[in-house]
Amino acid sequence: MRSKRTAVLLTAACFLAAIPGFGQQGKSAPSTREMNLMTWTEFQEIVPAMIETVLLPVGSIEPHGVIPSGTDSLAPEAMGREIAERLNAMIAPTLNYGITPAMQAFPGAVSISAKIYRPFIRDILKGLAQQKFKNIIILNGHGGNTAALKDEAVEISEKYRVRILVVNWWTLASEDTFAVFGENGGHAGNNETAYIQAVVPRHIHPERYDKNMAMPNPSGDAYYAVPVAASIGLYEAGQGYPTFDAEQAEEYFKRVNDRVAKLITEIIRKWDKAKLYR
Repeated sequence: MRSKRTAVLLTAACFLAAIPGFGQQGKSAPSTREMNLMTWTEFQEIVPAMIETVLLPVGSIEPHGVIPSGTDSLAPEAMGREIAERLNAMIAPTLNYGITPAMQAFPGAVSISAKIYRPFIRDILKGLAQQKFKNIIILNGHGGNTAALKDEAVEISEKYRVRILVVNWWTLASEDTFAVFGENGGHAGNNETAYIQAVVPRHIHPERYDKNMAMPNPSGDAYYAVPVAASIGLYEAGQGYPTFDAEQAEEYFKRVNDRVAKLITEIIRKWDKAKLYR
């Protein structure tokens, strides 16, 4: 009986000893998941010994109907905070400015040219790779950034042997949009409004809403207007108008975060199984 108990205790001890940082004072868990709030000495202790993944939220500042102009940054930033622990990831400081030339005529909008944005995001990715993160997950909140992010991800991944994933959450969560709202979404539409309503409810202003603020996005190359004529762009005609429903907002927020976390987990698992850049 005693030998059996001893064997069990030894097995448990070996299991716990295999957990990175277990039993070392101050190393069992990071004091924060946010790089902005962490000291350099703690960072040195945990990256990459305990944490190999970093979430980089990127967005823009542009009109979004009656929700914050910083929605494209606020959404991935909140997403990062919600999913970082389950992914065992750090959160890099948010890049709040993006490429949005077609909307820069609106009050409060600021656009960065692609010529400036590309080398800037390239240096951020390079810096994160040099800090020994193995997995860089870009949580993108703005479609206008996508082409630049993809191109720079390819270059940095090959040059620094680092794995990079670019996530456009609103496209990934299309199934959740239909599940919660029963129809398609839109820029500042039901989906984006709901997600941000769950994050900063005090800054959602349905009293300012007018249905005429919305119009369908052009189909294919049907037309291109600069500036964009409406601050709410519907993916499909007659669908995607914001609902301002608090219950839908909470449900959608959870569903989107779960879907994004599931994708990231699976991609990293596949990378590791194939021993890519290991």
